[in-house]
Amino acid sequence: RDDVGQMSTTWKKRRTNTRLGEAGLAILLLASAWLLLRRSLHGPSEATIGRSDMAAATVARTAGKVVRGSHINEGAGVRVCRTLGTPALRNLDPFLMLDELRLPSKDAKAGFPWHPHRGQETVTIVLDGRVRHEDSLGNKGVIGPGGVQWMTAGRGIVHSEMPESTGDAPLWGFQLWVNLPKKEKMCKPRYQDVQSEGVPVIQQAGNQVRVLAGQVDGQHGAVKTKHPILALDVKMDPGSTFVQPIPRGWNAFVYVCQGKGVVGGSRVSNECAVVLEDGDRVETSTEEGMRFLLFGGLPIGEPIVQHGPFVMNSQEEIYQAFADYQSNRLQDPNDDVWTDTE
Repeated sequence: RDDVGQMSTTWKKRRTNTRLGEAGLAILLLASAWLLLRRSLHGPSEATIGRSDMAAATVARTAGKVVRGSHINEGAGVRVCRTLGTPALRNLDPFLMLDELRLPSKDAKAGFPWHPHRGQETVTIVLDGRVRHEDSLGNKGVIGPGGVQWMTAGRGIVHSEMPESTGDAPLWGFQLWVNLPKKEKMCKPRYQDVQSEGVPVIQQAGNQVRVLAGQVDGQHGAVKTKHPILALDVKMDPGSTFVQPIPRGWNAFVYVCQGKGVVGGSRVSNECAVVLEDGDRVETSTEEGMRFLLFGGLPIGEPIVQHGPFVMNSQEEIYQAFADYQSNRLQDPNDDVWTDTE
């Protein structure tokens, strides 16, 4: 009986220990589940990021789509190469259109005579040559080689953009259209003209990065934007690689304007736009040298109704834009577009 009693006592202790062990295991599992839930909702805290977390947090963007440019006539018979704003790629929120313009000196006369804009920003990037612009209020300026003009049309601008003769110099440039959020579509217009010397340049190993908009390595871009945008002009030496972080959730694309190389895992050459899948960074490489423009932006996520030079959120707003233009009410004569930098 004593043996039986001792065995009973031992069994009770084991059962108690087992229950305690099961309870501890349950608590441990609950704690682990809570930690995983916190990480999935908020991401790992700075103090807890390890190598595995860092690897998981940086995903290279791959090439989702490659679009070769279409050559079309615009303005006063100007031949442009368009990639964004074509049947193959209507838009990439918040970007609406991208044209490349290359004209030999003898043809660098035709341009873009008087025309209106409302509801978007037009970005003119000049690599070679000069472009003279003027608006209906008499504001004038010239963008030289390496310069950029970021024009916020807002509630309305009527202007012209014409090549300025510079002897034997060809004209090489780009125009990008960027959408504006509904709350900014009727904002006060402004021009931001920045010449080459005003564009920050970052020298990396084998790369030259000109920061037009956004931020790279703590260096802010040449212009301010109404909406989060990254715009870079990158020149790569032969045999070099380039890596640029881009916030996850942003839309981004690369336009190759010179040379050839690998963008997001796809081999591409000039006059190609590479739409990037989501991720944290873009990687490029080249054996012979390459130059490209990199654009990234936070999607606006609003309806886009575009007709000619007007980009609004509804057809009724488009009708109103045409009515205002036809009655000379599109551009407010009191708008001081050159000094507003808010």
